[in-house]
Amino acid sequence: MLEVRNLKINYGGIEAVRDISFDVPDAKIVTLVGANGAGKSSTLRSIIGLVKSSGGTVKWGKEVLNGKKTDEIVKNGITLVPEGRHVFPDQTVLENLKIGAYLRKDSLEEDLERVYKLFPRLKERSWQLAGTLSGGEQQMLAVGRALMANPSIIMMDEPSLGLAPIVVQDIFKIIKKVNKAGTTVLLVEQNANMALRIADYAYVIENGRVTMQGTGKELLSNEDVKRAYLGTSAG
Repeated sequence: MLEVRNLKINYGGIEAVRDISFDVPDAKIVTLVGANGAGKSSTLRSIIGLVKSSGGTVKWGKEVLNGKKTDEIVKNGITLVPEGRHVFPDQTVLENLKIGAYLRKDSLEEDLERVYKLFPRLKERSWQLAGTLSGGEQQMLAVGRALMANPSIIMMDEPSLGLAPIVVQDIFKIIKKVNKAGTTVLLVEQNANMALRIADYAYVIENGRVTMQGTGKELLSNEDVKRAYLGTSAG
């Protein structure tokens, strides 16, 4: 289990994250929803070691992750699919996937086949330069690259951002498949409707704080969530 307790993140004098606490149980999908700038992405970046926290603890099992380098955290079984995908445009699809496994010393063939099974289009385009792929294909590549580290938990930052609605549907189906195959998912997503539909549990973050929590179904039917994030209301 990933356990975040009283996490605080400051950028200069600005408090981006204020005492956030949440749990990500093994083999579940947990989502953080909230408006742009609420502190969701900063939370993920802090967990993976890209942003230094100013308070609180992040524990993976019994191990405290605070202060560890990103490559150490990845070795512990946590990976991040960053917002904006950040594929290497001048490298082939296969080269990008192998970059995701740069810390591994064992054979990659089994995991490569697993990624290709999840994303048949990546197998078809394995020798194509990543920069020539569509936005949806680049997102698939970013997820596949993270899976090549053979993680126990994969964190995804805005995977639907900038994608056509039909592609978004595909991406969320893939997230469910990844989870069903045994990988825990921590999802940050502005598309609250889609995120809550697949989430086992969810936390609403506003102004750097957790303001609501519950199962995905509970928050989907919550009137405050409907008004603020789903654009609907029973009233």
